[in-house]
Amino acid sequence: MTTEPALPDAAETGPADPAAGTDEEQHFRSPVSFVRRGSRLQGRRQQAWDELSERFVVDVPRDEADTSVHPGYVFDAAAEFGRTAPLVVEIGSGLGEAVAHAAEQNPEKDFLAVEVYLPGLAQTLQRIGQKGLTNIRVVQANAPEVLTSMLPAGSVAEVWVFFPDPWHKTRHHKRRLVKESFAELVARVLVPGGTWRLATDWSDYAVQMREVLDASARFENLHTGERAGDESPLTRVHREGLENKAPEDDVDTRGGWAPRFEGRTLTSFENKAHEGGRLIFDLAYRRI
Repeated sequence: MTTEPALPDAAETGPADPAAGTDEEQHFRSPVSFVRRGSRLQGRRQQAWDELSERFVVDVPRDEADTSVHPGYVFDAAAEFGRTAPLVVEIGSGLGEAVAHAAEQNPEKDFLAVEVYLPGLAQTLQRIGQKGLTNIRVVQANAPEVLTSMLPAGSVAEVWVFFPDPWHKTRHHKRRLVKESFAELVARVLVPGGTWRLATDWSDYAVQMREVLDASARFENLHTGERAGDESPLTRVHREGLENKAPEDDVDTRGGWAPRFEGRTLTSFENKAHEGGRLIFDLAYRRI
């Protein structure tokens, strides 16, 4: 049996030269939230790509970079899936664990997995084939471009952003995906009343997410004031000195954290966070 290399976690791979602009960054004219990795396929991933990509990979016309989306292209979900159904979009679908599980459990919904890394997309195709799924499509594309022009306004029931690259260093925070400009793009594609679900295993990014969405006039927190004080994961991080931080007495009186989203299967990435002693922060917001 061929042994296939694992796809590196986003949090584990740093840029070779963070100061240098990538092709994608120069094309989209803003710092991208990812670092390009190897795109080589082999073994079962290559086989899955050869057998399933024509049916399940969205053929996106490019502009300049190989993860760009031509601004004139618009995704037609009804034509792609052959039906009209609620559309769920996962941004940064990784190896496809969450989206494939959700598609299997929710056959009445359609799912679009957005990912820039070819091995992750191939692994997702492999899961699609193993489970015999028909309600997933995958696209290799830069997420802001997908949300800016590829998806029609008000066409998405839910957007998922689970465990995006935390970009720990302060000088790299501009590369974080969840920021004011990105929130506006998510609001654009969501139907009124649609849900944006987020999760991270790093407290400072969780706080940034909460600040960005609470400040937005386009969203309302579905769990305002919940899990504050002693019940807050942020309070636990402070008191217990997690994430290699010195213990402190700071108490999170604000809360607003969602319960763990039951629709998210326990992925290898989330398991790794638990093994590393990190807590999971869930957030859920409604598009106003």
